[in-house]
Amino acid sequence: MAEKIEKTIGVIGAGSMGAAIARGLVASGAASPERVLVANPSAGKLAPLAELGIKTFMSNDALLAEDPDAVVLAVKPQVLPGVLAEHTEGLSGRLVISIAAGVSVCTLERALKDSRVVRAMPNLPVQVLSGAAAVCPGSRATEEDLDLALAIFSALGSAVVLREDQLDAEGAVVGCGPAYVALLVDDLTRAGVERGLPAAACRELVLSTMRGVAEQLLASGEHPRAYMEKVTSPGGTTAAGLRAMESGMFEVACSGVDAALRRTRELSEAAGAKDTTDD
Repeated sequence: MAEKIEKTIGVIGAGSMGAAIARGLVASGAASPERVLVANPSAGKLAPLAELGIKTFMSNDALLAEDPDAVVLAVKPQVLPGVLAEHTEGLSGRLVISIAAGVSVCTLERALKDSRVVRAMPNLPVQVLSGAAAVCPGSRATEEDLDLALAIFSALGSAVVLREDQLDAEGAVVGCGPAYVALLVDDLTRAGVERGLPAAACRELVLSTMRGVAEQLLASGEHPRAYMEKVTSPGGTTAAGLRAMESGMFEVACSGVDAALRRTRELSEAAGAKDTTDD
């Protein structure tokens, strides 16, 4: 059972991440449904959340009028500057947690001069309470604010505190990580299919293998290298496969993370430019 959160949490945005955060807080037992508020202009996105007892609103102003203790801004980086500009007053005096990639604490604090800011980078497995998130407090955030942010994301999986100069790299590795893992599942499945395995059966077996490895590593705390040694017999098939794959996979992983980091910096520069223009 997750740590009980005796605060009211508002979530602006009911896309994949916003809805997952709201649903996860309730599903984990961390928050009672009436303490979770979600705003989104789409009634279709709000309906499944309302069925759980979560309070839903068609406008951000209506949510803010409920005076939540903390507000999670679960909107895209391109949309965030407009939300900040429109709701500066409504967010004043509150803890504001942004999950927008590439939008710095400095940019957030400049736009929300009277708010306490925490920046967070969660990933999509929060939908099944197996997510990973890093949080970074702003200059005005209190210890209580940081504890609340950690409690929110710990209820959805794992959460750690990082410096902001580490946060973008965490996003490029962990935030994007679910797609990277899904790509590996797809590639292994395709490799199996090309060698005669039925597609559906191969995919099921690969996914089950991925889940088992993750659960074993988490349960044991074992280093991945040590785990690999357990599976690898000298001169065996796994050793041959690893020898063929390892160097190339590392280079591909680095290329992917670097590309994601470049895009993060582009989004950050665009958000900063927008903020400067608004000033």
